[in-house]
Amino acid sequence: MKLVTFMKDNSPSLGVKVEEGIIDVASALSSLPMQHVPTEVMDVINGGYKTLSVLRNYISTLDTSSDSSYVLNDKELDWGPCVTNPSKIICIGLNYRKHAEETNAAYPETPILFNKYNNTLTGNFCDIAVPKVTKQLDYEVELGIVIGKSAKDISKENALHHVFGYFTANDLSARDLQFRTNQWLLGKTCDGFSPIGPYLVIADDVGNPNNLSLKTTVNGEVRQNSNTSDMIFYCDEIISYISQYMTLNPGDVILSGTPEGVVLGLPEEERVYLQPGDEVTVEIEKLGKLTNTFVSE
Repeated sequence: MKLVTFMKDNSPSLGVKVEEGIIDVASALSSLPMQHVPTEVMDVINGGYKTLSVLRNYISTLDTSSDSSYVLNDKELDWGPCVTNPSKIICIGLNYRKHAEETNAAYPETPILFNKYNNTLTGNFCDIAVPKVTKQLDYEVELGIVIGKSAKDISKENALHHVFGYFTANDLSARDLQFRTNQWLLGKTCDGFSPIGPYLVIADDVGNPNNLSLKTTVNGEVRQNSNTSDMIFYCDEIISYISQYMTLNPGDVILSGTPEGVVLGLPEEERVYLQPGDEVTVEIEKLGKLTNTFVSE
């Protein structure tokens, strides 16, 4: 199942992707009421598989033909981030072998953790302002992980059982701000620096997260083209490691690192960073394409 968040009356609303389009769950409930059906993505995540089962059963009762009033055209949506209110956004740095090599960095011995905040979240087809304070805005396609069950001090073997789903993300990075100090936070947390989506795909529909192709194109030119199998620390290792130090709660988001092909990895004289007018699409197998256009602040 692919869950969608779109904006409706200035509030996030739940959609479900079907072949004919996006089911507007709240509108469907107006036509065909049923108790305990969630209308916001965080309610699905927090409710776990019981709530997900209710939602899935409800969708199965609906007429999903494209002429149904509650089936929306993908292209007409005002997309929101596929996870709207995580209590944590935890990111992993230098987690692909070839990316570490292209930046002349040693492979880390343990996962490198940093964080983002909810001000960075935005959705598919949303414009993103290039901040005036940076001249070096870079893209980073990343596999996003959403926690579905509380996890503290869990083993690697049990880690993936705590995952609700996965999504495509672009961990935007202002390199001149990122490396101003030893802490990366400043270059990672400008507004809109974490577009995520378009879908939150349920874990059971994804299977092995460590064998997914991922790609970035800028204005139609392929810049990143790799596979999550190149990760240094796989998803189960990442989740287990983080849980040794803090409790992971339903809705928490982990961005698992980016492969080679970023602007920073090029020779200095060849680096052309993102500019207003650029269109960037990041794509992950089974999870969909996420596209954003950059504009002047």
